[in-house]
Amino acid sequence: MSSPPAPHLPGPLPPHAHKGDAGRVLCIAGSSDMPGAAILSARAAQRAGAGLVTVAHLWSGTLAVVAGACPEALHLDVSAKRDLLAGRIPSALRNQRQDVRLVGPGLTQSGSTRELVHRLLEEEDGGTPLLLDADALAVLAGNLGLVAQAKSEVVLTPHPGEARALLGEEIGNSDAERMQVARRMAELASATVVLKGQHTVVVRGEREFVCRRGNPGMATAGSGDVLSGVVAALLCRCSDGSDQVEGYSIFDAVCAGVELHSLAGDLQCEKLGQASLIASDLIDGLPAAFRSMGGESG
Repeated sequence: MSSPPAPHLPGPLPPHAHKGDAGRVLCIAGSSDMPGAAILSARAAQRAGAGLVTVAHLWSGTLAVVAGACPEALHLDVSAKRDLLAGRIPSALRNQRQDVRLVGPGLTQSGSTRELVHRLLEEEDGGTPLLLDADALAVLAGNLGLVAQAKSEVVLTPHPGEARALLGEEIGNSDAERMQVARRMAELASATVVLKGQHTVVVRGEREFVCRRGNPGMATAGSGDVLSGVVAALLCRCSDGSDQVEGYSIFDAVCAGVELHSLAGDLQCEKLGQASLIASDLIDGLPAAFRSMGGESG
């Protein structure tokens, strides 16, 4: 396996750039019980550089809560779910111009979530990278083969419990065991895999990365939602879906997102301490993390 260079952020936008050049993220997240998941992932994507974030609401009642916390985002109410019940992706989602689809944080493991994830993976005109997290992974338990058939590039971001359900086997705690699990998932799903936890692992084909940053204070509710938003924003800056072209690749973006998220956690831990760290602190730490990694933020 090749040893990748240190994670790096995409280059600066040109002086004449507009929000479309910075990237458009469609975030399908949140539910009546977990509206905060949509807020965290959307705000993380915004703070990580996405030019326009649209939040799609599968559940009635979340729009007002999330819109109040994310005034810069666009919001789509697709809670009627008529298209999903008919086996189609809601037209409001299909008609949205987007560079990345982020699906799963706080969606619940309902039939609607399952139907949406399956339809997105199966759609014939795929091409937009698809990042699946949290409940979008839960509804795929034992069915990684469906991911392998997807027309789009797919990034999976499981924690060990989700990886256990996806593979149907126990997950060891050592770095070597975790790397083997990530390799197996990436091969079975033909996807990029981010196995979260201490020393988060990224595997895409023959390329591998282990993040040595991060701290136990990041083991807090919503931390993964923030990571998904950060990675989605950086995926918008990829030159295309291939690692074979000159430019910023999917592997580059995912590794940089993992590193940036962990660095933000470490910087905030120095200020606040491990016990007091919460997920929204990670978003607040992103500008300093960008500067530390040589990015253009701040």
